[in-house]
Amino acid sequence: MLDRVDAHGLACPQPVINASKALETNDSIIVIVDNQTALENIKRLAKSKERSVSCEMKSDGIYIVLEKKMAIETDLENNHEGIRNHASRDERVLVISQEVMGRGDNALAVILMKSFFHTIAETVPAPDAIILFNSGVKLLVDGSEVLEDIRLLEKRGLRILACGTCLDYFKLKDRLRAGHVSNMYEIKELMLTAS
Repeated sequence: MLDRVDAHGLACPQPVINASKALETNDSIIVIVDNQTALENIKRLAKSKERSVSCEMKSDGIYIVLEKKMAIETDLENNHEGIRNHASRDERVLVISQEVMGRGDNALAVILMKSFFHTIAETVPAPDAIILFNSGVKLLVDGSEVLEDIRLLEKRGLRILACGTCLDYFKLKDRLRAGHVSNMYEIKELMLTAS
């Protein structure tokens, strides 16, 4: 019988934290969640922990089975380039916590942020990943003055992570136009493994 992690009603990143702890002592687990965001977060955790994922919708929630992959399955995946879940020690991670740059005159702060992202998009070196949280997620939605530069960076292979809790807070998740919805567990992992 697989160890069960009941994550009903838990806010991000608690379902991922609980599942991660269970995986420390179990090769395979069942995680029960009640929303799509938690499901996506658990799937990303499974990928980072090299676990296969299967899901089943039931009346009382979404049942997610994470199982240890066979060595041959892991080797095949490692030979294909895909989304990296952790930074390597020589990667640069940029963290943006607000939609403007600096404090003081707000009009100037908007101009500075626009100039900053345009400079990053047009010059080298660029960061390897950008994490946006709090009002910084507003830079990734319709109407953002830096959206085109961020899309250009994403096309060049930069990982762009948007805090899902922040997108929900500002009611912007359906307007996200660059990057992917992330969670605090993934953000923590990326920040603490980068140079």
